[in-house]
Amino acid sequence: MSDFGITALLILALFALLGSGIWIGLTLTGVAWIGMQLFSARPAGDAMAVTIWGSASSWTLTALPLFVWMGEILFRTKLSESMFRGLAPWVTWLPGRLLHTNVIGCAIFAAVSGSSAATCATIGKMSLPELGKRGYPEGITIGSLAGAGTLGLLIPPSIIMIVYGVAADVSIAKLFIAGVIPGMLLAALFSGYLMVWALFNPGKVPRPDRVMSLGEKLHESRHLIPVVVLIAAVLGSIYAGIATATEAAAVGVVGSLILSLVQGSLNWQTFRDSLMGATRLYCMIALILAGAAFLTLSMGYIGLPRHLAEYISGLGLSPFMLIIALAVFYIVLGCFLDGISMVVLTMGVLLPTVQAAGIDLIWFGIFVVIVVEMAQITPPVGFNLFVLQGMTGKDIAYVARVTMPFFFLMCAMVLLLWFFPQIATWLPKNM
Repeated sequence: MSDFGITALLILALFALLGSGIWIGLTLTGVAWIGMQLFSARPAGDAMAVTIWGSASSWTLTALPLFVWMGEILFRTKLSESMFRGLAPWVTWLPGRLLHTNVIGCAIFAAVSGSSAATCATIGKMSLPELGKRGYPEGITIGSLAGAGTLGLLIPPSIIMIVYGVAADVSIAKLFIAGVIPGMLLAALFSGYLMVWALFNPGKVPRPDRVMSLGEKLHESRHLIPVVVLIAAVLGSIYAGIATATEAAAVGVVGSLILSLVQGSLNWQTFRDSLMGATRLYCMIALILAGAAFLTLSMGYIGLPRHLAEYISGLGLSPFMLIIALAVFYIVLGCFLDGISMVVLTMGVLLPTVQAAGIDLIWFGIFVVIVVEMAQITPPVGFNLFVLQGMTGKDIAYVARVTMPFFFLMCAMVLLLWFFPQIATWLPKNM
């Protein structure tokens, strides 16, 4: 059978299994087994056992469940309420006023979470009632929250960066460092858009409740101290070379438990809920990673990645056109799959092509994270859209529509990253 025929058969098997409701991890394993059994001389059962054990027992991957648990603990604390009280006095002078608490709050929480959905849900729990009570327009409130929630993937520590680092075999610490400047720049783009929107719609932004003195603002800022200390402990230990990503994740878990205890939200129920929530999420991710590792091995034995790389190379695409094509590919793929599945499903096939084009893998990791962020707010499978639909009761088409300007800002971010690659590569090379 030709390469095209094999590819078509496996894609058909993939969508048939997904459509039948089988878990993604088991679907990937099944497609890999079919491929090896039909088109390779290597025994499928033996290869599956070795590969799944190897991917599940990776030391690098141990940071993942810890960061997931840290995010689950913080989701159940009063952190979001404290952040709003600390941030609100400082943004009232900006055009758009309290709308900026969505962006800044998401950026801050992203630095201690690692999950886009958790960031969106936690900050939404704080900002949606507060902004609604003060009369801010619903559309821009929901849209800015959905867009800014994606910062949970880009600003380190990031679950998707750990997954990419494992799949591409690159330093997770360097990926974390590389995400800092792009994350801050994307947050600035979001805030900039809110300012422009406010200047064009001055009557839609409510007046501030009252003007605080500098002393009062500083006094309210004390509510930001816990989260700042936690960020410094987690990211500072990585950037200073004191701890690996895994050790920093352990520091984050201990810090979040202490923070939860101090705020009075730690009890047996919240501890159990956070642990079970993290366990369920990580088991899902680990199953997907194991299935993807076996699928990558199967594709390697069949030879599809090599043939695909040769085909793309034969098209004569410039590196820029290759990146544009991959961006479109990931955005379309994101309409049907979640971010982690997208990364683990495609890395084995795409990395040889990306390396052949001379693209830096750390830079490519940041690019992938941004386009996966875009997939978080594209229907029908946009996780942030689901989160906000559940929180607001709005139709998902409405949530997607009000989020669209932030999608286009991410497109602009991809172009900035291409024309100024130092945005992602300068910090890792100079630390």
